[in-house]
Amino acid sequence: MKPSNITDNQTDSQENKSEEAIRLEKLNHLRDLTPHPFKYKFIKKHKTSDIIKQFNTIETGESNDSILTLAGRLIAKRNHGKAFFGNLQDEFGIIQFYANSKQIGNEVFNQLLNYDVGDIIGIEGTPFKTKRGELTVKVSKIDLLTKSLLPLPEKYHGLQNIERRYRHRYIDLISNPEIKEIFKIRSKAISLIRNHLEKKEFMEVETPVLHNIYGGANAKPFNTYHNELEQNLYLRIALELHLKRLIVGGFEKVFEIGRVFRNEGISYKHNPEYTLLELYEAYTDYNDMMNLTEDLLSTLVYTIHKTYKITYKETEIDFTPPFKRIKLVDEIQKQCHIDCNNIDELRKKAKELHLKIPNEATKGHLIMELYDSVIEPTLIQPTFIMDHPWETSPLAKKHRDNDSLVERFELIIHGMEIANAFSELNDPEDQYKRFQDQLNAKEKGMEDSQIMDLDYIQALKQGMPPTGGLGLGIDRIIMLLTNAHSIRDILLFPHMRDK
Repeated sequence: MKPSNITDNQTDSQENKSEEAIRLEKLNHLRDLTPHPFKYKFIKKHKTSDIIKQFNTIETGESNDSILTLAGRLIAKRNHGKAFFGNLQDEFGIIQFYANSKQIGNEVFNQLLNYDVGDIIGIEGTPFKTKRGELTVKVSKIDLLTKSLLPLPEKYHGLQNIERRYRHRYIDLISNPEIKEIFKIRSKAISLIRNHLEKKEFMEVETPVLHNIYGGANAKPFNTYHNELEQNLYLRIALELHLKRLIVGGFEKVFEIGRVFRNEGISYKHNPEYTLLELYEAYTDYNDMMNLTEDLLSTLVYTIHKTYKITYKETEIDFTPPFKRIKLVDEIQKQCHIDCNNIDELRKKAKELHLKIPNEATKGHLIMELYDSVIEPTLIQPTFIMDHPWETSPLAKKHRDNDSLVERFELIIHGMEIANAFSELNDPEDQYKRFQDQLNAKEKGMEDSQIMDLDYIQALKQGMPPTGGLGLGIDRIIMLLTNAHSIRDILLFPHMRDK
C-alpha cells in the first residue's frame, strides 16, 4: 500500500478505510492481550529538545549510561530483521530510537513490529551515537500508550492542502511541527503584553460576552437568545463600554484581552471572532495612548526578535520608536488634491475611484471612505494616522482645536489597522446626541452604525474622569511577529465555511 497523503475529505477513500480497518484489527487483538490498550498514564521525564542539547556531543559510536524516559508519537519506522529504528516526536522535537529483540525480548519486539506510524508510545533507554553520527536512544523498555486508527499524511511531504490544514489543525500540527512555533510566539506575545501592562499598574478584568445592547464599535453583531430570560442577546463586538463603566466606578487603569465577534466578512485579515486588547487609563488622552502603544509594541517586537526590525511579506518593518505621526485630513488633501471641507469635491473623487457611496453619506463618511481606499493601503511602516471626522467616531472626544474632528488615532502597519484609540468622550449630553446621530444613520441604511445605550449614558452622568482608551488587534500583531500572510495561519481554529 502506498503512503497515504490526506488532502481533503473526499480522499479518505477506500485505501484509507482499508488502513483504518487494519488498525482496528490490531486494536481488537490488543484488547485480547490487555484490559487497557489505551493507557491511563505515563511518567515522562525528558523532552526530546533537552536530550539533543545535553547529549549531542557524544562521539560517534559512543554511548552514555543516563536513563532517559520519554514519550510521543511514532512518526517513522524501519525494521531490519531483529533490529528496529523509529522516530519519536513530542512537542519539542524529534529523536531517533533503536530497539532489538535481545534487549527488549522477542514478545515485546514482535509487538513493536505491529506498531503503526501515528501511534503514541513511551520508551526508556540510554543515549548513543550511531556510526552515521545520529543521536539515538537505545530502548530497554517500550510501551504502546495510544493506538492511532487513522494514517498520517505522507511523511516526506506533510499536510499541504490549506483547507485541510485549517479544518483539521490537529493533523497540521502533527505533520508540520514547525507550525507549533507560530502558536508558541502567540502565547509568549500575549503573556508579554499582559506583563507589560501589569508593570504599569493596569488591572486585568473580565467583562460580559453576552450583551443586552451591542456597542463600542461600528459593526454588525451576532444574535442569540436566552431561553430562561426570554431575551434577545448579542455577542459582544467590543469591550469598550463595560470597561469605561469601570473607570466611572473608580478604577483608573484597566485592561482586558478577550474574544469579540463581528458578523462581517472573512478575508486574510478578518475572522468573525478575534482577540482584542482594550485598555483605559483615567486622566490621560490620545497622546498618552500613542506613547503607550509605541512603547508596548516596540518592546514586544524587540523582546521576541532581539531587534526592532522584522520582515513581513519581504518588506522590512522598523519598530524603532518614535513611530511616524500624520494627520488624516492633511494626508487625504495631499494625496487626492482636494479640499476635504468641500463635500462636492469629496463625492467627485469617490466617484472617480468607483467607490460605492450611499447618497446619505456625510462629509465625514466620505473622508473615511477615501482614507480606507487611498491612504491606508500605502502606510507600510508603523504610522499613527490622527484626528478623524467626528461623524465616524461616536465615542471619541471632539478635537480641542477643531470640532469637526475627534481626538482619535489608528496605528497602521503594512496597510493593516493594528490599533485604534481615543480621548474618550465623557460628556453625557454630547454622547447622547452622538448615539442619536448613529440611530439616524442606521435608519438611512448604514447597518453597522451604533445604537443607543441609555445605561451607558446613565454611567457617564455619574461622572467619568478624562480618559484615554486603546483597542489593539492581537491577531494582526501576531501576523506581523510571525510573518503570517493570513489571519487563519495564526488562529488555531479559524472559522470555515461548511462543506
